Amino acid sequence: MFQSQRFFPVFFTAVSVLIVLASLVISNHLVKDLAREERNKMEIWATAAELLAKSEESSDMALVLKVLQTNTTIPVILFDESTGKLSSNNIAVPKDDYQHFLQKKKDEFAKKHDPVRMDELNQSLYYDDSTLLKRLHIFPYIQLLVIAIFIALAFFGLYSSQRAEQNKVWMGLSKETAHQLGTPISSLLAWTEYLKLKSGIDESLAGEIEKDVERLNRIAERFSKIGSNPDLHPTSVQRVVTDSVSYLQNRISQKVSIEYDFPESPVLSPLNASLFAWVIENIVKNAVDAMEGQGRITFTLEQKGKFIFLDILDTGKGIPRSKQKTVFSPGFTTKQRGWGLGLSLAKRIVEQYHRGKIFVKASEIGKGTTFRIVLRSA
Repeated sequence: MFQSQRFFPVFFTAVSVLIVLASLVISNHLVKDLAREERNKMEIWATAAELLAKSEESSDMALVLKVLQTNTTIPVILFDESTGKLSSNNIAVPKDDYQHFLQKKKDEFAKKHDPVRMDELNQSLYYDDSTLLKRLHIFPYIQLLVIAIFIALAFFGLYSSQRAEQNKVWMGLSKETAHQLGTPISSLLAWTEYLKLKSGIDESLAGEIEKDVERLNRIAERFSKIGSNPDLHPTSVQRVVTDSVSYLQNRISQKVSIEYDFPESPVLSPLNASLFAWVIENIVKNAVDAMEGQGRITFTLEQKGKFIFLDILDTGKGIPRSKQKTVFSPGFTTKQRGWGLGLSLAKRIVEQYHRGKIFVKASEIGKGTTFRIVLRSA
């Protein structure tokens, strides 16, 4: 399913590019055809001018005059090489120093088109593109811009649709999970209280069961908050991290050591402690899996101005550079079991609910990975 979702944007982009290229090729052909047609008109116009110049008074020159009068769109400059004078048609010329103006225009026209020679009159005809041809020159760029906007809107619509669909799935799954967990958790709480009252029961065992039941209750609470706006309160980042890790530390391999490099004074950030603890737990669990149950996890906390930087470094197998941007995608996992939702949930909680950032700061194959979480200070 994920492969097909990735393939569709690629296919859509490829089709769009082909449409753009085909459109540009067709427009280019139209421009060239119109340019040739205008060249032919200028040559006919020059021939008509030569005929008119050497015609006898008794000759019927109505057709020649009609040909000369048909040019109302193509700017032309007639250069008489004998006298050096310039005359023009379809060009707005200034009243003063118009010869200098026409000379500059003639040089511009010569760069675009070769002049049409009228040898019998010792004259040359310089011409520019017509208004229609100039518009056609610009048209492919306008067309390209319109298609680019269309593609951008289509991608935005597709992205918004997929995002909305994902949100519905997340919310539905989370609410249903919280609902389904509610009944057995209530039952387990009652059984825990009953065990406490029974004589001969190890109190430490009952206490551990109570911790796990409380843990289940907290998980159900987290799932119930997905899709709603959680309350954020100024909270010590150190406390949330250490509380989350302390619960996991008794339930992961004893060969994994946890180290903290924290400031002595509390670093406060607007947090929902329950949801943010979920982020820490997911990253720690992924780190333990990457280290195969043996290694070191180091938490480093630093505050710079309005931002808080929490780095989580493990000594695991590392993440290839090609996969560092996809580790937060739903479904991405390197384990044989699991849905690959842990880091995706972490990204959602940090970026959507806490308006922060989470990313792979650094990773080296065989040496480890550093995740960075950026939060706002309280």
